[in-house]
Amino acid sequence: MKTPIIAPSILSADFADLEKTFKMLNQSEAEWIHLDVMDGNFVPNISFGMPVIKNLRKLTTKVFDAHLMIEQPERYIHNFKVIGVDVLTVHYETQIHLNRTIDLIKKIGMKAGVALNPHTPVSLLKDIIAELDLVLIMSVNPGYSGQKFIEHSYQKITEAKELISATGSKALIQVDGGINAANAPKLYAAGADVLVAASYIFNHDNPLKAIRNLKYF
Repeated sequence: MKTPIIAPSILSADFADLEKTFKMLNQSEAEWIHLDVMDGNFVPNISFGMPVIKNLRKLTTKVFDAHLMIEQPERYIHNFKVIGVDVLTVHYETQIHLNRTIDLIKKIGMKAGVALNPHTPVSLLKDIIAELDLVLIMSVNPGYSGQKFIEHSYQKITEAKELISATGSKALIQVDGGINAANAPKLYAAGADVLVAASYIFNHDNPLKAIRNLKYF
């Protein structure tokens, strides 16, 4: 039975003991680990950067899925490859030369994704969707974990699925923000391939169970 890929976001993890967090994630059924990189400019928050990711890479062999909520992410593409990132996603809203950025990400050996803020239409990806490995639908406004899921996101997932099918793209659809066991089945039914969750997993009294709840329903 096909199930969604689960990508726990460590944004809500205990940063005083990330080694313990990664031991749990290594035992879990999550395939990816989601890394939210924020610069305090594109979003009103600052998270962590490359030195942290470089050291966390030593703790796991799972896919490192980095979501860059930063201005001018193209300046750092090579750096993220060097520190072990596997999937690199930039925001549509930060890009002047999106094709160039996506081409560089793929040329140096990473999977390339584009994230859309809640107000950004899926239709804007029609000229590049065939080049993408991932489309990230933000189901909250980026910057903080624990926000309420935006219901219009279901429609955007459906639109992304239709665009992918119409163009023959192989892109996966990732959804990030307000995801829990209650809405995970509906998100998957709408066409989501990868579910990102932070507070639901790390605030749960049993994070391993929380991950299973998102994956099997």
